[in-house]
Amino acid sequence: MDALENSLLAELRALRHRVPHLAGGLVASVDGLLLAHDTHDTEPSGLAALTAATLGVAQRLADATGQGEFRESLVRGENGYVATYAAGPVCVLTLLSHPDVSVGRLHLEARRSAERVGGLVTAGLGPPPGGLTGGDRPPGR
Repeated sequence: MDALENSLLAELRALRHRVPHLAGGLVASVDGLLLAHDTHDTEPSGLAALTAATLGVAQRLADATGQGEFRESLVRGENGYVATYAAGPVCVLTLLSHPDVSVGRLHLEARRSAERVGGLVTAGLGPPPGGLTGGDRPPGR
């Protein structure tokens, strides 16, 4: 395990302690590469790939409706929530929670964590090669 993954795991675990009823989470690149996870009942690589697919749809929806760059999405299912947050220019934070989570608390803490995660990943990976332009630009802050 490298230093970046250890730092991301520490952030995911700290977030779990700050948000009651949070079941787990992961950090993935915008193209679905799993960077770190703290999930127990969900296959993390598959969830990272689904996150990337969902991100693509959410970005297109936000753009088509004039809402600007993607910031976050929330899916409410019968058994809980799946929340995804832009975390810097190259990754996303996806969280799983039980149905009795405080959605306000989830958003508050996750937005802060997403900023920290984005900083960790940007520092650990360096700037994207060739920069980002136009429609190829992934979500960012």
